[in-house]
Parts: sequence; C-alpha cells; structure tokens
Amino acid sequence: MTPLVRVPPNGGEMNQWIAKQVLDLGVFGIIFPHVSTVDEARNAVGACRYPRLPGAPRYDPPGIRGDAPVRAARYWGLTQQEYYARADVWPLAPEGELLAVIQCEEMRAIENLPRILQEVPGIGVVLIGEGDLSQELGHPRDYEHPAVAEAIDRILAICTTHGVPCGHPHPDTKNVERLIARGYRFLMPSAPRSFAVLEQGRRLAGRS
Repeated sequence: MTPLVRVPPNGGEMNQWIAKQVLDLGVFGIIFPHVSTVDEARNAVGACRYPRLPGAPRYDPPGIRGDAPVRAARYWGLTQQEYYARADVWPLAPEGELLAVIQCEEMRAIENLPRILQEVPGIGVVLIGEGDLSQELGHPRDYEHPAVAEAIDRILAICTTHGVPCGHPHPDTKNVERLIARGYRFLMPSAPRSFAVLEQGRRLAGRS
C-alpha cells in the first residue's frame, strides 16, 4: 500500500511548506487540489523536489523542498543518501518514487491543462475533481449531465493526448470496469468501499 496525502488548496501563499512537512513524514506522494495554472503546477512539482543547480539533469521544474530527510529515510528503510536518490518525482526521474498528483477541478484548469502538461514535466497524475467542477457548471454532483460529462471527457482526452495518467475520484464496483476500459489509470475509491473496488480493479487490470 502506498501512502498519499492530499494537502489543502493554496490560500494567500503557495503550500510548498505543507508539502515539505508531509514528505518529511515519509509519504510517497501528494495530491494538490485546485491546480489551475502553469505556475501552480510548477510549484506543486517543485515542492516535491530537492533543489539542484541550473544545468543539472532534469533540473526543471526547479526543486524547492527543504532538507530534512531523517524520518522519511527511516520509514522508507533507507539510508539518507539512498533516500535522496529516490526522493524525486516519477516519471520525470525514472528512479524517483514520489508521485505528484494535481487535481483539475474547474473550467479554467481545463482550458490551461494542455499548456500545463506540455510545459510542466513531472506531473504523475491528473485527478479529476468532478464535485467542484459540477458545482461550477451549475449541476452539483450530477455527473451524467451533458455539460459535466463533456468537461470530464475533455480532461481525459487531454491527458491521453499528452501521455499523462488520468485519475477518477469516485470508482465503485459498478463503474470500475467502465472507467478502466475508458482509459483511467488512477482510481481513488472512498475508504468504506476501497477493498472491494481495489480487488475488482486489480482483476480487471490483470494484476490479481
């Protein structure tokens, strides 16, 4: 099981300090909500990376994570130097074991998503925030409404075009087969239903 943490949305300042805190606790990834611009996406990925000098391999986006790996390295069962080698974002760093997930939750984010995925390497997953998206479109939690369904389909199509996994936040035993068939590669079931959905998803993906 891979522990991920969803941090709060950005307020008056970017939340890289929160990202540092949870990464230092040893999590393997962060879900950043309401990422709607290139700058916000760059900050999200950079918050998961340690700084390097310009010109270093895979420098961009530049890392802004502060140094304090003792606890995370211990929880990962690694030395600090081994942790440094793996504490980078996948797939930008092939040996990296951190996952930077951005949530696409508003129309502004959808409009900017092609630029985000083109200009910001290191995004591991784009997770659809269909609850807030449906609110903005005036059809709260009516995910079958044509306007909401069209917006969701746009996100999936953009991710597919750019080769970035797209995530769905509400899989269950009734829709998981359809979601996998449509191309979703990251499924986030709610806790009470997680194990049944995970077992079914693993079977459908040929991993059981």
